[in-house]
Amino acid sequence: MSGAAPQTMKPETAAKKLGIFLPATPEEFRSGPVTREELNALQNDPPQWLVDLRLHGPHPRQEVARKLGVSTSGLVRAGMSRAMTTAEIQELLAAKPEWLLAERAIQAEVRAENARLKARTND
Repeated sequence: MSGAAPQTMKPETAAKKLGIFLPATPEEFRSGPVTREELNALQNDPPQWLVDLRLHGPHPRQEVARKLGVSTSGLVRAGMSRAMTTAEIQELLAAKPEWLLAERAIQAEVRAENARLKARTND
């Protein structure tokens, strides 16, 4: 009786689960499928390249949006839909450009409305 084949995923899926920008990963990560066990190992005991990538970037669009407190759509509207490093994100947070303030306000309104709707459905 043979054992079950390990569950694998594309590198793109593994990078998304790890919250990292795939083109910035080492070639060996990008070159083939990632098993569930390998993904768990990367999450539980990340190698130095993964630690550095999470700390300094470049970060994928979803992570950039989260760190800036805006939606990914807001990034696109502002023309900022590229991967960014942690330093670039910190510069934007310090500079507080008009688009960032506007998108953060929109995001706050969306969150407030979602909370209102959730409270209404829980009544």
